[in-house]
Amino acid sequence: MNMLTKFWNDEAGFVVSSELVLIGTILVLGVVVGLATVRDQVVQELGDLALAISNINQSYSFSGVTGHTSSTAGSVFADQLDFCDTSVDPANAEPACISVQVAAENEGP
Repeated sequence: MNMLTKFWNDEAGFVVSSELVLIGTILVLGVVVGLATVRDQVVQELGDLALAISNINQSYSFSGVTGHTSSTAGSVFADQLDFCDTSVDPANAEPACISVQVAAENEGP
């Protein structure tokens, strides 16, 4: 009976556990917000990388070559812009050609 009374009157564990629950909740909320920010920035950087790669000019040309017994006429390729190519990447803009569209769902009964 004496040991049960000691356990009943001991509140040290309750205070520590409630503090740990509060600290754990704050940490979990911080991690969720941080991961959402990391996700957004990774998408932004991948969009910027795609814009940089799309702006690489792949045009080429070479003139005809004539040898003793043969010749070639030469060739030209002009790289055209795609539908979403642009040479401007303004600060704080959405990533080029990345459009995330999620249809709204009815959550009601």
